[in-house]
Amino acid sequence: MRRFVLPLVLLSTLIVLFAAACSSEPEGENVEGENIVVKDGEGIVNLKGMIEIDGSSTVYPVSEAVAEEFRKTYPKVQVNVGVSGTGGGFKRFTVGETDISNASRPIKDEEKTVAQENGVEYHELLVGQDGISVVVNKANDWATCMTVEELKILWEPGSTVSKWSDIRPEWPDDRINLYGPGTDSGTFDFFTEEIIGEVQASRSDFTMSEDDNVLVIGVNGDRGALGYFGYAYYLENKDMINTVAIDGGEGCVVPTSETIESGTYMPLARPLLIYVNKASLKKPEVTAFVEYYMVNAGQLVEEVGYVKLANDEYEAELAKIR
Repeated sequence: MRRFVLPLVLLSTLIVLFAAACSSEPEGENVEGENIVVKDGEGIVNLKGMIEIDGSSTVYPVSEAVAEEFRKTYPKVQVNVGVSGTGGGFKRFTVGETDISNASRPIKDEEKTVAQENGVEYHELLVGQDGISVVVNKANDWATCMTVEELKILWEPGSTVSKWSDIRPEWPDDRINLYGPGTDSGTFDFFTEEIIGEVQASRSDFTMSEDDNVLVIGVNGDRGALGYFGYAYYLENKDMINTVAIDGGEGCVVPTSETIESGTYMPLARPLLIYVNKASLKKPEVTAFVEYYMVNAGQLVEEVGYVKLANDEYEAELAKIR
């Protein structure tokens, strides 16, 4: 069973907010422009309000897990977690439509510019680590390891590779069917930059989806399939698909918590991030949620299959918003 810790600083902050609300308004009524803070008989502080989150499908399982547990403590706070991809999330975040943006890559310069133009200031918080997993069908017993160069010639724009034997002559003369995230995905951006050498540079004749579960189903049902997505989705479905070890120049390495954390799973290890609108932190429910997120991130990141940070790293990230 999951156990989550309510930060003492957060509890103190909310009690102060409660006292301020009670001094000017009857208990249980709204103060204009703010949400109510109500103290129940056991001393637990409850909030009302709405929190909008969107972005990365990779980070989604973590944020949704946090939201699920947060709702148990604060049932009157509505937390909406969308999945439009990292790029899609930033399109909304940089114009002030969302409070928090999930991201599987750092924000781009052009996205920073849009945020500045719209007066959106933000905190970047690291919540965990991931390793993009290259996967194949369970029946594939030949592609157990691929080099970065082989992945490049397979995925680069204008690639004519259509059969497994086009990569290595000793591999079957079977058609390769490719599966990957859509162009709004941070996974797509990171993979193309690290494998092709240019962000968004990729062949286009592949089955794409922002929903990683769709990609899992596709690879599972297609003997000639090869795809890529976040490590947690592979781990959750490892009985259905195989992962391919990656040779980044130092030999074949499979993605595991240990190889991702140590950095030996290269070049596909990457950060998992959330971006928090500074203006949104003026709302007590958003502050409560972000503090709750960072205090419990290590446990939840690990539960969904990613790699957690050290406790002092989470403390350093949390200090950014205090």
